[in-house]
Amino acid sequence: MIAGDILGERARLTPDKLALVYPPTGECFTFAQLDDRSRKCALLWTKVAGQIKGDRVGILAHNCVEYIDAFFAAAKSGIIIVPLNSRLTAGELEGIVRDSGVCALMYERQFSDVVSALSTATKLDCCIVLDGPNQDHLDYRALMHDLNGAEWRNFACAPEDIHCLLYTSGTTGKPKGVMVPHRMVLWNAYNTTMCWQLREDDVSPIFTPLCHAGGLTVFLTALFAIGGTIVLHRGFDAAEIWRTIQVERCTVVMGVPTIYKFLMEAPEFEKVSLDSVRWFISGGAPLPLYIIKAYQRRGVTLKQGYGLTEVGVNCFTMTAADSCVKLGSIGKPMMFTEARLLANDGSAANGDETGELCLRGPHVCRGYWNSPEPTSAALDADGWFHTGDLARCDEDGFFYIVGRAKDMLISGGINVYPAEIEAELVLHPDVKDAAVVGVPHDTWGEIGVAFVVQREGAMLTSDGLAKFLSERLAKFKVPRDFVFIENLPRTPYGKVIKRELQEQYVREKAGA
Repeated sequence: MIAGDILGERARLTPDKLALVYPPTGECFTFAQLDDRSRKCALLWTKVAGQIKGDRVGILAHNCVEYIDAFFAAAKSGIIIVPLNSRLTAGELEGIVRDSGVCALMYERQFSDVVSALSTATKLDCCIVLDGPNQDHLDYRALMHDLNGAEWRNFACAPEDIHCLLYTSGTTGKPKGVMVPHRMVLWNAYNTTMCWQLREDDVSPIFTPLCHAGGLTVFLTALFAIGGTIVLHRGFDAAEIWRTIQVERCTVVMGVPTIYKFLMEAPEFEKVSLDSVRWFISGGAPLPLYIIKAYQRRGVTLKQGYGLTEVGVNCFTMTAADSCVKLGSIGKPMMFTEARLLANDGSAANGDETGELCLRGPHVCRGYWNSPEPTSAALDADGWFHTGDLARCDEDGFFYIVGRAKDMLISGGINVYPAEIEAELVLHPDVKDAAVVGVPHDTWGEIGVAFVVQREGAMLTSDGLAKFLSERLAKFKVPRDFVFIENLPRTPYGKVIKRELQEQYVREKAGA
């Protein structure tokens, strides 16, 4: 049965179409060439490394062509790929390797010390080095040269078989492995292609990490399904990305708010040609309106999307015209996607009342690996995934994210949403970045504390920022304290790790 082999099917239909451009080396690959590489990778796993269907193979690397090989080899073999975050320490990765049961690990040589520590601390049957020989480990490039992709025959994979384990970024606690079945990968690709109206002549750069759902499944699987082209960057470099967009004639671009801010502040932003771009889309965190307007002034559409590792990752859609009228909206649910909002008591939210966003559809995950309690807490018996995000829906059916339920603070019995305050703070001309968290308070239960990153040369004060906000927000929403900080702790996808800020504030106050 063909379950998740998107690359193989596309290679069968349009083998000679350009599939991938890799700027670091200048290499280009057709769908047939990429499919042959993934077949060889599957052979390497099974014939050389001795892995069988259901085994877990980890990969620790920056964005590279070998990552694409591995992701689609998993679709062909039934072996489960486990992308590992290259920014984590050996100790942090050890927990993920143990939890997932990874027994074979692919890696780049720059992570040799980390792999050595993992090999000592965990049970790894074999290690495969991707970019040249290293010690006694298998040499990926040499083996790929010797293997014959034509010998590979796909294993039978059912829709509910697990394609990959994607570990959450862990902003609120220990990372959990999201079980992504073949069915989920396929439905996300189909739905993204249909609802975002992707085309075979679309070209999209990927510069977000492939160890996260956004890098793997926002455009990679969708464009491969329709026969488009991916330009794969090794990482984020604003000048290189603007150059790629212009030279490769990119048409659709995905990023996160932090990246769009960096791109906007790069000198190339004002002069690069954007005539090929149909639209930009942002996800991962709420998108400030001032960033949307900056791109609009350049004559291009910047839409806000919404998704999460456990549900898709693309769940909403809107037209370019709607994105101009409904600023700040994430759009309407995609086809075959049900969305509802729940009040605090579990009942349906009324009208435009804020409630927890719940989603149901064929693009929802199977839950968390080895974690039955978190699974049952997030995924109910009726198939609704409780996202933990607070949202509202207007009379036209457009949804707006208000913030995280866990971020919401209750001060004096009144609900306060940090995202609303943060959106106003970053409008101050001397504020570069900001985050608001709730901390315990003897009188009010909780109070808001704003962590603020100043622009270079600015001389902000707490009183000045409080006055700025009081002219825009109700008094109860204005933070009781302001902390000036050099940088906010963020995940690779731009989410602020608010737990760290809360702990830092409480610790410093206790030591005062």
